[in-house]
Amino acid sequence: MASLRFALNHAQTHELERIIYIIPFTSIIDQNAEETRKILEPQGCGDEGNIVLEHHSNLTPEEQTWKTKILSENWDAPVVYTTMVQFLETLFGSGTRGARRMHQLSKSVLIFDEIQTLPINCVHLFNNAIHFLVDHCGSSVVLCTATQPLLNEVDPKKGRIELAPDSEMMPEVKELFADLRRVEVIDQQKSGGWSFDEVADFAIEEITQCGSCLVIVNTKKAAQKIFELCKSQMDNNIFHLSTSMCPAHRKAILSQVRQLLEADEDVLCISTQLIEAGVDVDFGAVIRFTAGLDSIAQAAGRCNRNGKRPTKGRVSIVNPAEENLDMLPSIKEGKQITERLLREFEDNPERFDQGDLIGPTAMQWYFRYYFFERQDEMTYPVKSIGWDDNLLGLLSSNEKLVQDYGRVNKTKPAIYFKQSFMTAAKAFKAIDAPTRGIIVPYDKRGNEIITALCAAYEPDKQFALLREAQQYTVNIFPNLLTALDEAEAIHAVQDGIDILYLMKPEYYSEHFGLANIPTKKGTNFYDF
Repeated sequence: MASLRFALNHAQTHELERIIYIIPFTSIIDQNAEETRKILEPQGCGDEGNIVLEHHSNLTPEEQTWKTKILSENWDAPVVYTTMVQFLETLFGSGTRGARRMHQLSKSVLIFDEIQTLPINCVHLFNNAIHFLVDHCGSSVVLCTATQPLLNEVDPKKGRIELAPDSEMMPEVKELFADLRRVEVIDQQKSGGWSFDEVADFAIEEITQCGSCLVIVNTKKAAQKIFELCKSQMDNNIFHLSTSMCPAHRKAILSQVRQLLEADEDVLCISTQLIEAGVDVDFGAVIRFTAGLDSIAQAAGRCNRNGKRPTKGRVSIVNPAEENLDMLPSIKEGKQITERLLREFEDNPERFDQGDLIGPTAMQWYFRYYFFERQDEMTYPVKSIGWDDNLLGLLSSNEKLVQDYGRVNKTKPAIYFKQSFMTAAKAFKAIDAPTRGIIVPYDKRGNEIITALCAAYEPDKQFALLREAQQYTVNIFPNLLTALDEAEAIHAVQDGIDILYLMKPEYYSEHFGLANIPTKKGTNFYDF
């Protein structure tokens, strides 16, 4: 609400055209867009559905027909909520879908919520894009987070954020952190790690001590296993959250959780990291699997969030004995750096803001270590184009290919623009494995939308249905898409429109969302 108030005043003062929120996780879009609608689209205003737009799913395929081009979203609304993935694809992705939105980024207030989740390989591309949007397109940019990454301290020759001396919108940051300190972070890592059974038992103990507990893990596999173990000890008020569930499903679960928390009921929630960045819940205790210190700090924001408890909330860091993070390199690297900081904290806690493990000083050291270790990744290295290069180079001096041209032709290319735009666009993916949206038959309305899409042939009706269908969409990776296709569980809504829906409801679980997908190894499919 604070950022919305700033954005509205700033847009009015500087005659900007729209406000665009760029958010890392769809779970926060659901929550924030709903709160914004209550303010800007009150009942009876006559503008319901015309002010706030949510866009966070890729329902249409990359290879588009004329029908899917008509149906693509173009961000034509006064207030837009979208994801970092969609933002980066708009600027750097291939095809025309993103290009039709790019002009909307000019003369706008761009608010990046939880900016620390920016993919590491996009750091320099992002920084250069921000300068372009601010310096040449008349936009204003706000970077929001309690754990600011050091985007202004990376290599200036490759592109860094140039901050003015008064760029910090909240002065006296260290004092503010001290005044708002609501939790105690406890390092509970142990030799050999915690088994899932031990984590489940610990979660039940925390409910006994604190009344409510949130367990945040790094993988969907861990979330499902711990949920099942806790479910055997606790019949009611236990919940699971992951991105295998559609937004409408997650929204319903979070609504139940909030009601129980407000009523001071015992409640346990096991979630992947989707809950830790900005989701408005207030638990008495949090258990966080070891990850990046920024993730731990964000997880702590779900503990004693409203400061109503007589004592500080308890955030416990535990190291799982069984965890494979090979498919999640950013979490793996962040975990290793956090373990280094925890050792340094144990040796000299006074170095960290009077013993605050998630205070500004600790966070600055974390990002210095993190960026130093991964600085070679910040230019978006690519090998899939036939030679080793990076997107920053392809989109700027393109030195390697210019030199190759000079060796072959004994002269430099006689053109001004030497960038390899098409090669870079085809190589760019905001996430390593691009996802595809699948509409799922969650609750009565989800089934109604699927039925209506299969029967609607007018583009305006299809467009309206697709907007609503985003609430019933799960974004999945290619391996899961292949498994669903082999199980004959997905189908296009119509011939000529490659928008997919789940036609076998037995593969959508009340507890886990998309689950029990048959594979060659069995039927318990985990999409890391």
